[in-house]
Amino acid sequence: MPLPLYLLAVALFAMGTSEFMLAGLLPDIAADLGVPVATAGLLTSAFAVGMVVGAPLMAGLARRWPRRSSLLGFLGLFLAAHVLGACTGSFTVLLATRIIAALANAGFLAVALTAAAELVPSDRKGRALAVLLAGTTVATIAGVPGGALLGTLLDWRAAFWGMALLCLPSALGVVRGIPARTERPDEPAGPDLRRELAELQRPRLLLVLLLGALVNAATFGTFTFLAPIVTDVAGLDPLWVSAVLVLFGLGSFVGVTVAGRLSDQRPGAVVAVGGPLLLGGWIVLGLTAFDPIALLILAFTQGALSFGLGSTLIARVLYEAAGAPTMAGSYATAALNVGATAGPVVAAATLNTRPAELGPVWASSALVAVALLIALFFRQALRPGDHEGSMR
Repeated sequence: MPLPLYLLAVALFAMGTSEFMLAGLLPDIAADLGVPVATAGLLTSAFAVGMVVGAPLMAGLARRWPRRSSLLGFLGLFLAAHVLGACTGSFTVLLATRIIAALANAGFLAVALTAAAELVPSDRKGRALAVLLAGTTVATIAGVPGGALLGTLLDWRAAFWGMALLCLPSALGVVRGIPARTERPDEPAGPDLRRELAELQRPRLLLVLLLGALVNAATFGTFTFLAPIVTDVAGLDPLWVSAVLVLFGLGSFVGVTVAGRLSDQRPGAVVAVGGPLLLGGWIVLGLTAFDPIALLILAFTQGALSFGLGSTLIARVLYEAAGAPTMAGSYATAALNVGATAGPVVAAATLNTRPAELGPVWASSALVAVALLIALFFRQALRPGDHEGSMR
């Protein structure tokens, strides 16, 4: 894989850390800014909504800009949002900076996905996506605990300063790794936006978008509420929460790495094998989460299966949206974040039901089951066709 892909992954590491680290900082932020913890939780919701809305919006705005300029612009906006967030004493301003940071993150990821597809041969998009997503998975392994630790040792503002500083080597990586290609005056500026948006009418593309969103919703539904499962169901000390999150992150890294080598040539096999295994894993977790050993093992395996299957489906978005070269990355980003936003909402609704803390696990099981039923019902649409992006 080309070096620029790994440099882009460094930037996604910083952005992934910023997105997830707030879970460990909300109590300190609430106390410092004088708001209830529930109100501080809006910071997470604002970021998620900004990611969903920002992907197509930012990609549409930047579609005629050179890739390097777009990526540097979004990095600069992300850095500025964190500097302002670290300096403000107003919750309203901090909330606004989270929305701005999310828009910048969404725009960067959308452009990065499209740039990654252009840096590799047309039949290796899955492996390129795996390299990029590795930056996000490493954030769950090292970045999120590191950000929480920095906030604990110093304060939550230090974590924001840390994210801003991480943007600097990322920007250098973009400058050194992404070609500064400038279109000549006689070259077309790119496909018509209406034509690119019309790709969303293609059944194959809509199908993989839906499946990717469902699997990602299942992933983040349980991931968001792992802490009470660890402490209240398995009866482990709160210190074990970080260990379980790290195991999940390690599994996700393994999952995207292995799936990245298979998703280009045998995506159908990944879905056919990985889908039932993922569903079975959620069910087993729902039945055995009280056992600490089972919980630790399943945290790793479910992370691997969730991100392996999810990254494969998102890679198919890049193939199916080949007719939308400047917007394909935004479609993939939107699918990821619709799932990441909807999953925790669905999971939270189950906390007051009979399964209690295990409700999110059963919600994840249901979401994956729905995805598999849809894939089975529309399996003809997932078979090879005359379109370049069809599943093999």
